[in-house]
Amino acid sequence: MSSDLFGSDDAELPSPRQAGKKPERELTGWMVFSIIVSFFAVIIGVNAFMAHEALSTFRGVDTDSAYRAGQIFEHEVAMAKAQDAQHWQVEAKVTPAPGGSAALDIAVSDAAGAPLAGLTATAVFARPTDRGLDRSMAVSEDAPGHFHGSADISAGQWDLIIELSRQEQRMFRSKNRVVIR
Repeated sequence: MSSDLFGSDDAELPSPRQAGKKPERELTGWMVFSIIVSFFAVIIGVNAFMAHEALSTFRGVDTDSAYRAGQIFEHEVAMAKAQDAQHWQVEAKVTPAPGGSAALDIAVSDAAGAPLAGLTATAVFARPTDRGLDRSMAVSEDAPGHFHGSADISAGQWDLIIELSRQEQRMFRSKNRVVIR
């Protein structure tokens, strides 16, 4: 058989891979260098952005000294047991007022329900997520066992911390989550 019948062996046909395909770009050293530099530039940029966001939104730690907090823990437990033994009834009512302020009414009575006189009250609205937004509220005694105060408090979740003292000694402390709308 002659090769003339089936065509010449000298002519090359394009392979199926090359048909309709653009010529491949050659990978050079400069291309590899630019890919590596671009990769690390993206990584460094994302890390810098995340570090900036973390530092600008976090105002500090929850406690100034974990060691000191551990030392006073036993004292706090003893004070909580003494507080429970008193059986005081403390009721607080937060009323939002127009203009972003809130009014606080505190009623304090003993186990028998009689109002307690001679106490000094303090109130703090603490943001659970950001200590920098905490607000102290001036509280005054209207009648024996009844306190009233107001402050500019924005809407949201707050921890209401109430402390009652007698002659500079803390007698009662409560911390409750309140939602101001």
